[in-house]
Amino acid sequence: MMSQAARDPIVGSGPPVWRLGDHRLLVDRSIVVGVLNVTPDSFSDGGAYLEPAAAEERAHQLVEEGADVIDVGGESTRPGAQRVPAGEEWSRIGPVLTRLRSSLACPISVDTTKASVAARALDAGASAINDISGLRADPEIASLAAGSGAGLVLMHMRGDPRTMQSDVEYEDLVGEVRSSLATALQTATDSGCELDQLVVDPGIGFGKSPEGSLQLLSHLGRFVDLGRPIMVGPSRKSFIGRVLDLSLQDRVEATVAACVVALERGARLFRVHDVREVRRALDLADSIRRADRTLTSPGLAATVG
Repeated sequence: MMSQAARDPIVGSGPPVWRLGDHRLLVDRSIVVGVLNVTPDSFSDGGAYLEPAAAEERAHQLVEEGADVIDVGGESTRPGAQRVPAGEEWSRIGPVLTRLRSSLACPISVDTTKASVAARALDAGASAINDISGLRADPEIASLAAGSGAGLVLMHMRGDPRTMQSDVEYEDLVGEVRSSLATALQTATDSGCELDQLVVDPGIGFGKSPEGSLQLLSHLGRFVDLGRPIMVGPSRKSFIGRVLDLSLQDRVEATVAACVVALERGARLFRVHDVREVRRALDLADSIRRADRTLTSPGLAATVG
């Protein structure tokens, strides 16, 4: 029987690099993406960084704590959130991107599902687009990424933030998410994107039950043979609160645990609010993984013991 990998149009090991415009990020180690929400109503930090000066200060803090990328969002994607007009979304993130362009050396991604907003963000200094709809909301994002060379994150989400938690039942959750991401990858490459621009994200908490989010984290290995780096965003999510009965601000340690497990299962990019804690844990986990590879390298095994 032909394997799932053989049937999919986009498969292969792929180079261990994510290309974001002029930036090249090697993903042979953990890449931490710091969340910067410039919104009044995001589930975790809504309203905290609405002022451009506060957002700029927060971005620098995230970099100091170890973020490799800053992900700026101007529209809340919490469950039940309403759509924000493109003009309003841009009015929130535009002044922030203008400040960050001249003060940050690391790559900046924009968290949006609108090609018009993404285009203005790229012109203002962003070098990647984080599309939580996986090109379903606005397929023109793929052509925009192709023409600009921007990095592109393709996430799985059923429905949209307003409706996504109304139907969280799947016959085969992991299989359906994997198939959707394979389709998104094909759409992106058909539009002219190169594979090294693309990252996939199974969408923890986006149209999934708490049990479903746990299943995705447990079975991340099923996504590895799509051939692109895997991003996860378990940060402070409601599944943690449901499993451990924890309030929003008490989910840091569990977020760290989810990221470390995800690393072991194949994820390499981690979108989080608590950068310092996650960065330290992943650095140690990466060191252990490197030690394990050294221990089992040919020519060394005979000297161990």
